[in-house]
Amino acid sequence: MPLDQSPAETASAAQAEPAPQAPPTAKPAPRANGERRRRLFTVLGLVIAIVALLYGAYWMLVGSRHVDTDDAYVQASTAQVTALVSGALTSVPVNETQPVKKGQVLATIDDNDFRLAVDRARADLDQAQRRVRQYFANDKALAAQTDARTSDIARAQSELRRAEVEYNRRKNLAGAGAVSGDELTAAETTRATAQAALAQAKANAVAASQQRNAAAVLIEGSDVAGNPEVVNAKARLAQAELDLSRTVVKAPVDGVVTRSTIEVGQKVAAGAPLMNIVPVQNAYVDANFKEVQLRKVRVGQPVVLTSDLYGSRVKFHGKVVGFSGGTGSAFAVIPAQNATGNWIKVVQRVPVRIALDPQELAQHPLRVGLSMKADIDIGG
Repeated sequence: MPLDQSPAETASAAQAEPAPQAPPTAKPAPRANGERRRRLFTVLGLVIAIVALLYGAYWMLVGSRHVDTDDAYVQASTAQVTALVSGALTSVPVNETQPVKKGQVLATIDDNDFRLAVDRARADLDQAQRRVRQYFANDKALAAQTDARTSDIARAQSELRRAEVEYNRRKNLAGAGAVSGDELTAAETTRATAQAALAQAKANAVAASQQRNAAAVLIEGSDVAGNPEVVNAKARLAQAELDLSRTVVKAPVDGVVTRSTIEVGQKVAAGAPLMNIVPVQNAYVDANFKEVQLRKVRVGQPVVLTSDLYGSRVKFHGKVVGFSGGTGSAFAVIPAQNATGNWIKVVQRVPVRIALDPQELAQHPLRVGLSMKADIDIGG
């Protein structure tokens, strides 16, 4: 305030002066906004281009070389154990889920009846051998008898010649009256008797020969061991021994016991299923790939698999060993009928058999039915 002004003058002067105004707000220029948008679109385009290039490179180097599916499951050629003979079970030394080795006893069936059958078959075999040896002995006896009948023929022929000589001599003498009629008649009778004896000897020889031929048929072309009766008896004995051995049921393969339905004391019939043996050490994978994925899949191509049981930290390695003869729907219980007029095209799946590495299976065992993810390298 100036020193020469009073307070009233100062107040009036302040009222007379106008109040200062705030500076106006500056509006952004349209050109600056356009530049900013162009920069943003340029960056976005570069990002999209880089992502597309990276995806294209991945597809060319990796993606196009592989086909994968999560529709894959562990399978194994399960061995069904059946009873080959009927009887009551006397022991079942294995339980469900128990690992077993090939040849291990799984169950035993009461074998008393089968042991008796073996004893009867042995007795029948011994009797057959004795009977066939008798055939050979009879053949030798009939051969000697045939030789004796041949000697009888020769003796009868000699007797007939002598009787004919005597008869002819007496007949000549009878004409001169040197021999009586009785002597001539006696000589004639002797000749007739010799003729009858020769005929009987020949008949006996024919009968002996026929008997020998009939006996020879029973032993023709073989010895005692090869005779049909003995062979038949041996076969019956072998069958009885086989049935006896089948009373002990053994594991056909290494594996794990599943679906056991038997208990001690239960009577089983021949052909009845007892249990299943799953050879988990020989497990494989059936991967159901879409038909559009199989264009470049070939037998022998490598496969990398992961199991839901172990997760992605455990990798199984295998190879393609074959393809199913048809799609999954073709072998369904109720296959699709595409000629009904209500047809809708559906991408089909074809089971692909994949063999697994046995060492990896031993380290990380799998079970039938487990889910798997399969990735086939088709680049080769």
